Amino acid sequence: MSVRRRPARPAGRLPWLLCCGALLSPAAGYVIVSSVSWAVTNEVDEELDSASTEDALPALLEDSGSIWQRSFPASAHKEDAHLPPAAAAAARARPPPAPPGMFSYRRQGGPRLRPATARFLAHAGAWGCLATVSAHEKIPGLPFGNCLPISDGPLDNSTGIPFFYVTPKDPAVADLMKNPMASLLLPESEGEFCRKNIVDPEDPRCARLTLTGQMIAVPPEEVEFAKQAMFSRHPVMRKWPRQYEWFFMKMRIEHIWLQKWYGGVSDISRDEYFRAVPRKA
Repeated sequence: MSVRRRPARPAGRLPWLLCCGALLSPAAGYVIVSSVSWAVTNEVDEELDSASTEDALPALLEDSGSIWQRSFPASAHKEDAHLPPAAAAAARARPPPAPPGMFSYRRQGGPRLRPATARFLAHAGAWGCLATVSAHEKIPGLPFGNCLPISDGPLDNSTGIPFFYVTPKDPAVADLMKNPMASLLLPESEGEFCRKNIVDPEDPRCARLTLTGQMIAVPPEEVEFAKQAMFSRHPVMRKWPRQYEWFFMKMRIEHIWLQKWYGGVSDISRDEYFRAVPRKA
C-alpha cells in the first residue's frame, strides 16, 4: 500500500517572511554618520528645505524643539541614572553643552575679500605641498608631491611670492630641473579656525590656496632677501649641513586658485592677488 505525502504548504512561510520584513523595514530609513543613527523622515526634509539659507540655519540649530533635539532625547542617554534624585534633577535642568565645531560655520567673504584671503594663506603658511611632474625613471611624467617649508617674506613684509630653501638631492628639485612647472598647495588646516572648530582639512570651510607657476632659482640680487624670508621663519635652516648644496628657489606665479567656502574654487587674477593686503580668512 503506497502512502501519498502531502505537499508542503507555502502559506506556512508567509507569516515568517512578513515578520522579517517588519523587523528590517525601519532600517531603510536610517543614515549612519560617525557610528550614530537616526531616522530620516519627511519632517526632516521639510524642515531643512524650509531653512536652508545661512540666516535661517543658526535659528534651526538653536531651536530647542527642532528636529536635532528631538532626534536625541535626554531620556535616551541615562547618564544621570547613578545620581541622587536632587542631583539628577539639577543635571537635567542644565542645558547640554554643544559639541565644539559640530555646527560652526562662517559666512563666505565676497569676491572683494578673496585676494586678501589668498595673500593671508601665502603669508601665514610655514609649509606647503609642492606637486611636480616626476622625472624619476619609475614614474616618468606622473605627479609627485612633497611637503616643503616656505616663506613669502619676514613676518612684517609679505610679498605673496613663496620662497624655498632646497637641495639638488631632493627628488622634487630633480623634477624641476627637467620641468620647472609646479603647483603649491597652502592649507589653512594649521590655522586657528580649523583647529578651534574641529573642521576637517577637506571641509570647504577650511580654506586652501593653490598657486601654479614656474619654479626658478633666486637671482643673486634677491638672495639676501630670500635668506631673511626663510631664516626668519625657519631659524634651524641656518644649521643645515652645507654639503647638501642648499640654494634658494621661488615660484613665478601664473595662476591663483582659492577654495574658501562651498560652491567651488575661485580663480584670482595676478593683479588682484599682488595688490591685496593679507587679511585673515
